[in-house]
Amino acid sequence: MKLKYLVVGAVLALLGWFVYDSLSQPSGHDLPGNFEEVASYRNENNTGPITRVLAVTVADTLWREMQQYGDLTPYTKYGTTTVYFFRQGQPAPGTVQPGAEGFDPAFNKYCLAKYEKGVMSSVSFQKFPFR
Repeated sequence: MKLKYLVVGAVLALLGWFVYDSLSQPSGHDLPGNFEEVASYRNENNTGPITRVLAVTVADTLWREMQQYGDLTPYTKYGTTTVYFFRQGQPAPGTVQPGAEGFDPAFNKYCLAKYEKGVMSSVSFQKFPFR
């Protein structure tokens, strides 16, 4: 009888730990720099490669945090995720689209960095990609 309670208690503790660990995963909001997503695009294709493009504003040029933010964004194994970073208080695009130029070229001079995660998790991070 005592063994039964120990096993049930261990299983409940393990389940509690799983739930806590699942709900306490880091996100972009946990990073310093006040990241704010201002535009996003995701194609409607759910059976093939999924393409995501995001425009994000950041308070300062925190390169390592920008890379971490990109690492935390959703990604699909055979798809691509591209994140463009802009400084808060400066012009940033309100819409983004897939392709070589993810937004209106008028915003190129305001782009601080470009993070791209491609096929099979290949990562590219460029500072000032349009200069």
